[in-house]
Amino acid sequence: MDSKLISDQRLNPTGLNLLLALAAVLSLAGLIFDWQVGELQVGFSITLPLWLCTLLTAAVGYWAIPLLQAIKAGQFIREDGPQTHLQKAGTPTMGGVFFVPVGVAVALLWSGFALGTSGFIPVLAVSLLTLGFGFIGWLDDWQILQRKSNTGISPQMKLGLQIGVAVLFCLWLLWSQPATITTIALPFGWALPLGLLFWPLAGFAMVAESNATNLTDGVDGLAAGTGAIALLGLGAIIAPVSPGLTIFCACMSGSYLGFLVHNRNPARVFMGDTGSLALGGALVGVGLLTNALWILLIISGIFFVESVSVIAQVTYYKATKDADGKGKRLFKMAPFHHHLELSGWTETQIVGAFYLINAFLVLLAFFLQSSLF
Repeated sequence: MDSKLISDQRLNPTGLNLLLALAAVLSLAGLIFDWQVGELQVGFSITLPLWLCTLLTAAVGYWAIPLLQAIKAGQFIREDGPQTHLQKAGTPTMGGVFFVPVGVAVALLWSGFALGTSGFIPVLAVSLLTLGFGFIGWLDDWQILQRKSNTGISPQMKLGLQIGVAVLFCLWLLWSQPATITTIALPFGWALPLGLLFWPLAGFAMVAESNATNLTDGVDGLAAGTGAIALLGLGAIIAPVSPGLTIFCACMSGSYLGFLVHNRNPARVFMGDTGSLALGGALVGVGLLTNALWILLIISGIFFVESVSVIAQVTYYKATKDADGKGKRLFKMAPFHHHLELSGWTETQIVGAFYLINAFLVLLAFFLQSSLF
């Protein structure tokens, strides 16, 4: 066999290989974490809820995907996107309706039985936030299916609903959390007392994070895998301050990993806005409740870059418009993963690279976490 072909095959992993590698790494990380904290809290584990939700979600998927096919919940592909994506038209979408509830339900049950009321209430609050953003995504997905186009609810309505959910969560924070929540913890022992400015920042973080994870969902297995890494990493880091939310993160990470069984390349189902908006809500809800926004920013680096690439593309295009109304582009296409596709990268190469980068960001966050907790 040609040596160049062998090299190309090594640099272009299959979707199954990426799934198995990610499952192995997350499981190993969970076991190491459990071993290290075992003496701190007897019976505490992130590996067990991770595995349980992974298996449950994977199993439910074999029942739910045919149902999505039966109601003709097929994806409509944007015509101006990468031409290779046109063959994905008709693949069931809205997969978040079956895997997000699995993670939420197991997290509520597990935290309720294991930790009692004190550990259950924060999990309930973040679960409702996650489901709230997931519901907004479902409305968008459902409208796309009803209209048989790639256009869902209007951007104004979508943003308004996101702000509404964010305001409700902020009101609960104001009522239930101590005043110190408005002081943001920073690396190396620094702190930033924001006072009233904390509340618009919290609202912005919820809307921005959910939209960033939504933009990342554009390649088979990308959002699900990076979401699983980010959730488990965040859960492990905030364990000293909130065991309940750590269990929540482990459960949601397992749900996204279990969904990846069906969403890996070539995908049999897409998560849709239902799953991608819920991912952002889960991450930022945990970050706000545990005063880990700075850590969240690092862990969400992939989502941040994807979001910034879209903002930069639109801004540059508008700023360089000529007399004919045509502007220049910074990237071949945004978000950034589409730019890589049009530059010759395969989907699995993009996904593999983003997994590695996200894992590195989680390790960086672990390095900094000792200065926060």
